[in-house]
Amino acid sequence: MHEIFVISDGTGQTATQTLAAALTQFAEVEVNLRLRAGVREEAEIAAVVAEAASESGFVVHTLVTQRLRNFIVRQGRLHNVETIDLMGPLLARLSHRLANSPSERPGIYQNLDDAYFRTLAAADFAIRHDDGLRTHELHKAEIVLVGVSRTFKTPLSIYLAFKGWYAANVPVVLDMELPRPLLDLAPSRVFGVTMSVARLVTLRQSRHAHLRNATGDYAQADYVQRELRYARMLFARAGWRTINVTDKPIEEIASEILALRE
Repeated sequence: MHEIFVISDGTGQTATQTLAAALTQFAEVEVNLRLRAGVREEAEIAAVVAEAASESGFVVHTLVTQRLRNFIVRQGRLHNVETIDLMGPLLARLSHRLANSPSERPGIYQNLDDAYFRTLAAADFAIRHDDGLRTHELHKAEIVLVGVSRTFKTPLSIYLAFKGWYAANVPVVLDMELPRPLLDLAPSRVFGVTMSVARLVTLRQSRHAHLRNATGDYAQADYVQRELRYARMLFARAGWRTINVTDKPIEEIASEILALRE
């Protein structure tokens, strides 16, 4: 059962009818619609998004107010909740086509463009700051992931980027010190990622085989255990919060990180 929270600043009729029409294309999917009508305040939106997060649901909305649409995007990012805007893109296209702004509120089309370009910029940032690249620019990152090889740092960074976060990641290598710019960051922006020895050995053995056994001790259980122990020591020394990513989907790991970031 999928939980869909419908937010409207009016009666919710437009949202529910549009959603119902779309859902006819997914006849075999079970959904539960939860309508929240007459939503006009940021606190109300924050409460619904938090509720959606607790129910592993997502939000569909028809908010016509630019301020509230911007706010719901930020709340969705913060709680890792998907928010689908039914009204904003239509208003933007109409504004562009009619060379006018709805209800004399300027800037809607530009703000939608800004959100789109921020996502692109965040994705570019994640790629340019992957695996310890450009550590001198880590101060620009909103989230920095630190961990040994094969602990999902790169896919996590990319996933967070497409949620609009500027994310970077830095590898931990046994007995090697971490770069100074990383240690200079506020601990609240840095997250150590770790994994069980058994799971990490399995992942590394696959890579070891792919590289035709050219990785030395990389996939050996004793080496993996020592490297994880070293990483945890670094995390504790720097005061970073730690996320165990063993057997967790990327979405769940990202939700944990964003919840701790609050």
